[in-house]
Amino acid sequence: MPAFRTPLAPIRPAPTGGPMLPPTPTRRSVLTGAGAVMAAGIALPARAELVIDLRRGNVQPLPIAIADFGGEGGLGVQVAGVITNNLRRSGYFLPIDKARFPERQPSFDAPPQFAGWRAAGVQGLVTGRVTRDPSGRLRTEFRLWDVTSGEQITGQQYFTDPNNWRRVGHIISDAVYTKITGIGGFFDTRIVFVDESGPKENRRKRLAIMDQDGANLRYLTPGENLVVTPRYSPASQDITYMSQTSGQQPRVHVLNLDTGARQVVGNFPDMTSSPRFAPNGQRIAMSLQQGGNANIYLMDLGSRTTTRLTTTNAIDTSPSFAPDGTQIVFESDRGGQQQVYVMGADGSNARRISFGEGSYSQPVWSPRGDLIAFTKRGKNGFAIGVMKPDGSGERILTEGFHNEGPTWAPNGQYIVFFRDPGGQAGGKLYMVDVTGRVEQPIPTPSFASDPTWSPLLTG
Repeated sequence: MPAFRTPLAPIRPAPTGGPMLPPTPTRRSVLTGAGAVMAAGIALPARAELVIDLRRGNVQPLPIAIADFGGEGGLGVQVAGVITNNLRRSGYFLPIDKARFPERQPSFDAPPQFAGWRAAGVQGLVTGRVTRDPSGRLRTEFRLWDVTSGEQITGQQYFTDPNNWRRVGHIISDAVYTKITGIGGFFDTRIVFVDESGPKENRRKRLAIMDQDGANLRYLTPGENLVVTPRYSPASQDITYMSQTSGQQPRVHVLNLDTGARQVVGNFPDMTSSPRFAPNGQRIAMSLQQGGNANIYLMDLGSRTTTRLTTTNAIDTSPSFAPDGTQIVFESDRGGQQQVYVMGADGSNARRISFGEGSYSQPVWSPRGDLIAFTKRGKNGFAIGVMKPDGSGERILTEGFHNEGPTWAPNGQYIVFFRDPGGQAGGKLYMVDVTGRVEQPIPTPSFASDPTWSPLLTG
């Protein structure tokens, strides 16, 4: 259904002796799409007090309070809980315990008791209310307050089906995160991964999808065929992945998550692997094995024509586009062991960019274009790291017995990967930020591998 974004005006101190009146709303925009959420916001001058500068070397989490939202049954408490969990997991916020709140549920229509919140050590405060409009839609409102200055920083209201209450919590989390950090949000997203169950020598592997915090899990494949390397389109709710039926070569598939439509994108006689979308979602780069070698090809999904991009007597695989579509990063053993290379999107000017000790694989270009994530194998095991597109500035974010499969959040600030501790256990998903200081597990029902992070949802 169509949904609208209408402003929620800030509450400002009234003149002495006068009532508190919100100013007139100033702007309006529209969101459309399945499961759309009707939202509102007002642009206010940026303030210096309530800011997390992620460019600093040592960021201290900002003390913030998310008060229980008033209104509709227990939904207000649940929405506030989603926001609290999201901001805590980001690593940049420190939600304070409710036992320290000077007000358990501040009035939504009047300024909070700022002196009490300041005494509790709070710098940012989120208040809200959940009600229903006459049509039965859920109306969720929130305000973000700068406790130090006593000013409302932003406020929005959202109208949607009551079943979307959790997603509203993610959208509000994004609004708070973005307003304070200046970086785009990542909470209103999903992760597709390979769910693994059963003994290690006979694992059942199914594609699964969930919200970025592990909620709303559902399975996309029944587990009859082997599935690996799902990859999200940057431009749509399509994923591409590899599927292999017993006795046959693996094939590249595309699945639309909105409609459930599936298609095989090519019927090559030899093994294909590592499919990944171009930024516009209209082409797929993949590796095609021919004998003992593998080269990278580009397929146009409309015409199904293929173009060969590399021609070597080596194994070239794991292509990933730069966000502007002009370059591709990939791994190759043309120099004797796996290393990371960058070439033009037409296959020209291939050059090696990784030169540290050990081997490099699974390179993935950041959505911001500033970094390339990779898996590195060395004497201490497997590490997840980042480097600049020219190979400089290499940093290891996390390492251990076995870490693999990096995938970027749409804001380019976090990476999800899977970690296998060895033995009879299996992989689990983890999130790490680009500084390496924030590392969080992501809950899954069983073992998990091959994660891929969606773009921000738009409807």
